[in-house]
Amino acid sequence: MVKIGLFCSAGMSTSMLVSKMKNEAKSKGIDAEINAYPESELEQVVDSIDVALLGPQVKFLLKKAEAICAPKSIPVEVINPVDYGMMNGAKVLEQALSLASK
Repeated sequence: MVKIGLFCSAGMSTSMLVSKMKNEAKSKGIDAEINAYPESELEQVVDSIDVALLGPQVKFLLKKAEAICAPKSIPVEVINPVDYGMMNGAKVLEQALSLASK
């Protein structure tokens, strides 16, 4: 099972995207746990995720997120703004799975 954390300002705007990603994972038979969190909780949940994705609105926090995730070998990236804006669960799931396999 791959555990994916999506992080944004308050964990609210990513909730709809998480739903779409969960539906996509289920339809493809992918065993994934996907949750949305406020970016302020990254340090608390870093031990329970395999991949961290940041919402485009908090991309300025990428260096901070990398500093938290790197010691635990957890990949972190900013979600593509177009995929985020379109709430493209398939593309964002693909991005997360690609990161997890590195």
